[in-house]
Amino acid sequence: MPSMKAIKRRIASVSNTKQIMKAMNLVAASRLQKDKEFLKAVRPLLTETKRIIGGVGFTEATADNIFVKNRKVKNAAFVVITSDRGLCGGYNVNISREALAVIKRTKNEKIIAVGSKGRDFFRRRNRNIISRYTSASNANFYEDAQQIGATLVSMYRAGEIDEVYVAHTKFESMLSHVPTVDRILPIASDEGSLKKPEDGMSYEPDVNTFLEHAVPTFVNAFLYGAMIESAVCEQAARMMSMDAATNNAAEIIEDLTLLYNRTRQGIITQEINEIVSGANALS
Repeated sequence: MPSMKAIKRRIASVSNTKQIMKAMNLVAASRLQKDKEFLKAVRPLLTETKRIIGGVGFTEATADNIFVKNRKVKNAAFVVITSDRGLCGGYNVNISREALAVIKRTKNEKIIAVGSKGRDFFRRRNRNIISRYTSASNANFYEDAQQIGATLVSMYRAGEIDEVYVAHTKFESMLSHVPTVDRILPIASDEGSLKKPEDGMSYEPDVNTFLEHAVPTFVNAFLYGAMIESAVCEQAARMMSMDAATNNAAEIIEDLTLLYNRTRQGIITQEINEIVSGANALS
């Protein structure tokens, strides 16, 4: 049985850990509220951008457009969005594994890792990482999204990649964070049948010129939204993880306190028995 001194030291250590976890919980909750408001403000733009691009349709005019026509896939690019820090449950592992499952179905992958956890995950598996961005602050999200988007569009136009995927986490609720891998290039289309563009839409000077300007904007917007939504999921996962850790620490302290009291009572009982035994021996 451990000594009372060792138990007290353990209680003090767990108490300090509990305070740290509680503080991290409060920080994550504060950041979560800010990120959720940010996502709420950005979502209408993202929704409208997706609607406009999706409304172009696969027509005779767009059949040979570089952003619409499906190619024989030789190289695929993957943007994998994770965090730079841990202590957020299975957030990083879940999205990394989801991305890896899709990567294994492709031939030559080119990975852009947003967040050091994703970079470390794929580096340990000897995957081809062509660049890495930090994800510690949403202040850099828009700038990073523009840089990554410009790189992807340039590589796609040059024929260096034939598909572009974005692996990110969708925020559905505090308890539901869904790892998702979306293909954003080429634009989703059904080449089996031609269809008219969305009713009421007209493109000047023509639909292909519109796509040349709109698709890079769409790619940037999609990346930006994915980064923000992933940040919300990260903070939600961290808050839940820290809350669980705080509760576990409280249970450990309770168990250790009970053990401390039992040990102390045992020592007192032993001392009383020794005193009684000594008195009986002298009588």
